[in-house]
Amino acid sequence: MFPRRPLAAWLAGARGGGLLALLANQCRFVTGLRVRRAQQIAQLYGRLYSESSRRVLLGRLWRRLHGRPGHASVLMAALAGVFVWDEERIQEEELQRSINEMKRLEEMSHLFQSSGIRCHLPEPKSQTEGNEDSEDKEQPWEMVMDKKHFKLWRRPITGTHLYQYRVFGTYTDVTPRQFFNVQLDTEYRKKWDALVIKLEVIERDVVSGSEVLHWVTHFPYPMYSRDYVYVRRYSVDQENNMMVLVSRAVEHPSVPESPEFVRVRSYESQMVIRPHKSFDENGFDYLLTYSDNPQTVFPRYCVSWMVSSGMPDFLEKLHMATLKAKNMEIKVKDYIPAKPLEMSSEAKATAQSSERKNEGSCGPARIEYA
Repeated sequence: MFPRRPLAAWLAGARGGGLLALLANQCRFVTGLRVRRAQQIAQLYGRLYSESSRRVLLGRLWRRLHGRPGHASVLMAALAGVFVWDEERIQEEELQRSINEMKRLEEMSHLFQSSGIRCHLPEPKSQTEGNEDSEDKEQPWEMVMDKKHFKLWRRPITGTHLYQYRVFGTYTDVTPRQFFNVQLDTEYRKKWDALVIKLEVIERDVVSGSEVLHWVTHFPYPMYSRDYVYVRRYSVDQENNMMVLVSRAVEHPSVPESPEFVRVRSYESQMVIRPHKSFDENGFDYLLTYSDNPQTVFPRYCVSWMVSSGMPDFLEKLHMATLKAKNMEIKVKDYIPAKPLEMSSEAKATAQSSERKNEGSCGPARIEYA
């Protein structure tokens, strides 16, 4: 109970902010009650239902709440410890945007035919389709590195001190299939990338083929190691002779933030590969678009230098790992025939049925695909 005060005194206090404070306290009290009630409900369902049943229940609740005001569905999923794929999976539109960027670069390929030319990269479409006034679209690409088989650009990310980077390159001594598979094989990367501390698949979406991964990597001394939780999806379009891999940061209840590492929450990467002939003949072009916020306190030019120098080094390590796998016949999982570009409605229904049967059995210890 609130203490009784004369009405005049109460009104005088309200003029000094007392009324706002009273309303704020009341809101916090009501919100606290609702959160505790939600936790109690989550604990009750946790005792009554298995993990697979909770996933199905939360999926149905999310679909009902989707599109309504507020974030009730996200709160409910977080309380139940469930990752909502309907919200986080990489969509076909995201893959297609990356493919369209590669096609636009190919149309402007005359920009790369003259050695030593200095020019702006053709302006890519905004990430928000149809938004012609996007500020990102107005930012020009600046040439950072120009080599015979490797060109690097950057452009400022509006409202931040960071850059987005874009690489266009060519390899002629390995096949597109080998290069693509080496990027996707997490077990092999632990062998050729000395910076990897941990890299594992957390969960997989059988509908789209998207995967959630947890990646922990060393950073240059004296910085702490960084960890990434991200969703990735790959696709191979054999009809149009194109391969694409898209990744972006997400939150996952199975991987809470650790005090041992600095969590990178802003991360995006799109890789598109165009074979010169076929997937199994040497020679291809690739387009890599990349950005992240490594959460450093260093000035902008220091971060830019680290990324600008680190990206070519990483791509060269990836290239050498591909050559090693090719020449020494190291077994690398073949991802190309495993997933078509699109999935029919009948196939999706079958996959969803299979998912319902196997829910709760896709923990890291049982995943065999990567």
